[in-house]
Amino acid sequence: MNTIWVLLIVISILFSFLNGRLGEFTKSIFEGAKSAVEVSLFLLGIVSLWLGITKIIEDSGLIHRLSGFFQYFVRRLFKNIPGKHPAITSITLNFMANLFGLGNAATPLGIKAMQDLKTLNPEGETITFEMMVFIVINTASIQLIPFTVIGILADYGSKDPSSIVLPTLLATFLSAVFALSLLFAVRRFFK
Repeated sequence: MNTIWVLLIVISILFSFLNGRLGEFTKSIFEGAKSAVEVSLFLLGIVSLWLGITKIIEDSGLIHRLSGFFQYFVRRLFKNIPGKHPAITSITLNFMANLFGLGNAATPLGIKAMQDLKTLNPEGETITFEMMVFIVINTASIQLIPFTVIGILADYGSKDPSSIVLPTLLATFLSAVFALSLLFAVRRFFK
C-alpha cells in the first residue's frame, strides 16, 4: 500500500511539473492537509462524545436493560451465545453505535465484541458462524441517524445535511438483509 501511495504522489508531482502547475499543486497539498486535520479533529470529537456516552451507559447498568431489549434480536441471530455472556453487551454497544451512524466509535466496540466471541470459540483460530454474522452486520452497519455524515455535510456548508437520513437507512438496512440472507443461504448449502 505504501508503494501505491508513493507512486501516486510521484505521478502527481510529475504531471503538475509537466503542466506548469507546480505552485497550484503545492498549494493544494497544504490545503488538503489542513482540511484533513480539521475533519479528523471534528470526527475525534464525535467519537469521544459517543465513547463517553457508551461508558456512562455501561457503568449505569442501562446497557443491560438495552441488551435485554435487543436480546430477542441478538438471540435470533446469535443462537450459540450463552445468556449472560459479555459478548451480548459488546454486540449491543456496537449495534447502537452503528445505529446512530458513529462508525468510528463502533470500531473499538466491534473489536471488543470479536474478542468476546473468540472466548466462545472452541477451535481457537477458526472463525465461528456467530463471528461471521457479527462481521456481516457490523460491515453493513444499519444506521438510523448517520450523525457523522450529517456533521460532515453541515461542516462543509450543505443546505440540507439531514437529507441523507432516509437513503442511508434504506441502503444500510437492505445491504444488511441481503448480506445476512446470503450468509444463511451459503451456510445451509454447505452445511
